[in-house]
Amino acid sequence: MSQVGAPRGRTCSRTIRSVALLTSGVLALPVLAACTSDGDERSKAPAAAQDVGPAARDRIADGGTLRWAVDTVPTTLNTFQADADAATSRIAGAVLPSLFTLDKTGRPQRNPDYLESAKIIEREPKQIVLYKLNQQAVWSDGRELGAADFVAQWRALSGKDSAYWTARNAGYERIQKIERGANDLEVRVTFNKPYADWRALFSPLYPKDVMGAPNSFNDGARAKLKATAGPFQLKEMDRADREITLVRNPRWWGARPKLDTIVLSAVPRDKRAAALAAGTLDLAEIDSPVAERITQARHNKGGAGPQTGAGPASGARGPVAATTAASASPSSAEEDGSDEEKAEAARESREKQTRALAKYAKEQRGLGGYVVRKSLEPAFTQLALNGETGPLADERVRRAVARALDRKKLAEAVLKPLGLPANPPGSHLALAGQHAYADSSDALGDQNTREAQALLADAGWTPGGAVKKDDGTKAGSEADADKKKDKDKEKGENGSGTSGTDKKKEEKKEDKEADAKDSGSGSASDSDSASDEGAYIVGDNKPGHGAPLSETGSRVIAPAAVGQARWLDDADVNAQDRQPGGMAGAYAPGGTAAPSAGSASPSTTSSASTSASPLPGPLGKNGKPLTLRFVLPSGPGSEQLRTVGQKIARMLDRIGIRTEITKVADANYFKDHVASGDYDLALYSWPATAYPATDGRPIYAKPVPASDGSLLVEQNYTRVGTDHINQLFDQAASELDEKAARDLLRRADARIWAAAGSIPLYQRPQLVAAKPAVANAGAFAFAAPRYEDIGFKDPAKSGPEQPQKSAGAKETAGATQSPEASPKESPDDTGNDSGNDSGNDSGNESAGESDEQ
Repeated sequence: MSQVGAPRGRTCSRTIRSVALLTSGVLALPVLAACTSDGDERSKAPAAAQDVGPAARDRIADGGTLRWAVDTVPTTLNTFQADADAATSRIAGAVLPSLFTLDKTGRPQRNPDYLESAKIIEREPKQIVLYKLNQQAVWSDGRELGAADFVAQWRALSGKDSAYWTARNAGYERIQKIERGANDLEVRVTFNKPYADWRALFSPLYPKDVMGAPNSFNDGARAKLKATAGPFQLKEMDRADREITLVRNPRWWGARPKLDTIVLSAVPRDKRAAALAAGTLDLAEIDSPVAERITQARHNKGGAGPQTGAGPASGARGPVAATTAASASPSSAEEDGSDEEKAEAARESREKQTRALAKYAKEQRGLGGYVVRKSLEPAFTQLALNGETGPLADERVRRAVARALDRKKLAEAVLKPLGLPANPPGSHLALAGQHAYADSSDALGDQNTREAQALLADAGWTPGGAVKKDDGTKAGSEADADKKKDKDKEKGENGSGTSGTDKKKEEKKEDKEADAKDSGSGSASDSDSASDEGAYIVGDNKPGHGAPLSETGSRVIAPAAVGQARWLDDADVNAQDRQPGGMAGAYAPGGTAAPSAGSASPSTTSSASTSASPLPGPLGKNGKPLTLRFVLPSGPGSEQLRTVGQKIARMLDRIGIRTEITKVADANYFKDHVASGDYDLALYSWPATAYPATDGRPIYAKPVPASDGSLLVEQNYTRVGTDHINQLFDQAASELDEKAARDLLRRADARIWAAAGSIPLYQRPQLVAAKPAVANAGAFAFAAPRYEDIGFKDPAKSGPEQPQKSAGAKETAGATQSPEASPKESPDDTGNDSGNDSGNDSGNESAGESDEQ
């Protein structure tokens, strides 16, 4: 088992933290001015509300079994191990204590089922947090939750004992001691250095029987849990039938769960449409092609067959209504009687298509029994620019790539067809609606072709620069052919009596043509729907433990399942921030070795962008063309990533950057390319986090050379960072004043934008198929599920229901905006929220109240 790494999946779990920080060479930080006040900058509500089919508990039937799809049967039930995944986290959420859970804005809230209070009681000379436990909280074996459980988890995750195979220890290494308080219900935690994200700790909380010894930690919680303390408990994990069964916990002291049983069924994404049509699932996250089928099925009320352009022949979207000549009418072979074998083949083809149409129609009738619940997932897809070597090691080239992108257009291509808001994220560290959110993208600037070209020219990339002038590089007919091509191209562009005015008109015409391509109005590929990008959330495929060094000598740590600034001028940017790539930062011990470049899949295929550019020719420097290798997954669930990639390639082509699109097998995409640094451009996603100071640092920290010469990049797969960014993260993690910490994080985010290693493109769509009777479950957005409130609406209790304002977006045909939050739901600057926030947050105390006297 790998001893390093982090959980896979879409959870906002705490990432692995380095145990030693380089403190030498600390420089003074220049002040980054903000354009607006804190109150104006902060996002008041999420871009899209959660959609969970809200219902009050008294309207939900008692009993029943919910069949809920997961991707896999987890290999471990310990969320702190490297091979934990999204299913691990879902089980933990239902059966283990979470002292703080996330509300609809992604902010941590005290969970009253476990805590009566939790607050900082001393700040000097040491930070001390006092937890007062709910006196009813007990483990399923009857033992009370207490200090012993806190101590065992701290010792296991502190990083001091290498016998524990831990994936992450962020925050636990800052604890100096844990002791019993005035009674058994009080736990005092003393920190050796201030820790702003202390609410991230002890969620989930495991019993001391799991955390108390290395053997029990490493192996004791992989297939079973000896004790639990949630509304449900684990009954069985059947790997043969690929099901996990959770049942009511008879010792649960909180609100009685409405469901008797939750069955988590492992159903791959490409099998979910069939499983839903067969009625074997009640709730399942889906991709947009399946969502479109459900919408169409409900529109047709389970009609006898698909409409035009829908059916099995076109994949998830269905067959093209127009049939082939062979299937629509007797074939010419039959009419002529020329070849009995061909006639038989034609008949078999017709029969096959008839069977496919019948199967599709049957599935559509089954899918008509579901609704689609949709919101924005707390995760964003980014364009990653590898700044370790090559042209992108120059910050000017990275910034030119970023300035060439129309992020709004890319977001609209993915989200607008789904009726979801399509505003590009303005922050790397928070999403719209979160308390820490502020749009700092002005530190980089909006799309501007002219300025992008100027940046490239300043970096030495010019038209004609790709022509090799030295002898011996190309010889004979090859060199002559290249020269002839260049002359013909120049003649075609400039030599046919075309005036400068006419040329400008041609360039504008080409720009409009490229815009038309990017709009997706007439492109088949652009019509590809938002797909299952979950396979490419960072951490779903991690570098294997013990893998060899890459050719560049990089080692990586596998990832966890994680004021508007003015333009930065030269006076704002330190010399350390200008260094491309950079080699200083934080040390993460025992990193997983990045796979070598030679380990890439042999099935790799390449294709180059051929879109027209308004420039007179491809850019180059010192005889080398400016071509970037764009690595994309090739699997059937990745259509949207490839569509977005093609749009980006066309945008870059317009400023003279050619892209070589390399399509690789899904299984190799992350491990062999993104994590190992075998790419120039790549698309993948990061989950949002309630603790950006902790979780953001490993993603954006400046890589540091190890003693053996390799490069430790932690989770910064772009290899772009600065010492200044590291310092701001460190300061934010130790700043106990929330407003001051947010300011530090916003300054860090502005620096991350300016470095142009990661360009957020859009917040990912969250689509869930649900039986209409399922209540309080679906597209949760930021909020954590409240498992005891999930159930089936009671048909006997009729009458109009008043839905909770924060749960469920107002769905109108083609709507692109979510409802505004109620003013009373907006958190204030101290972090206080309304006490009855939403169905999934009810009863939780605000984070701000919990740490202030």
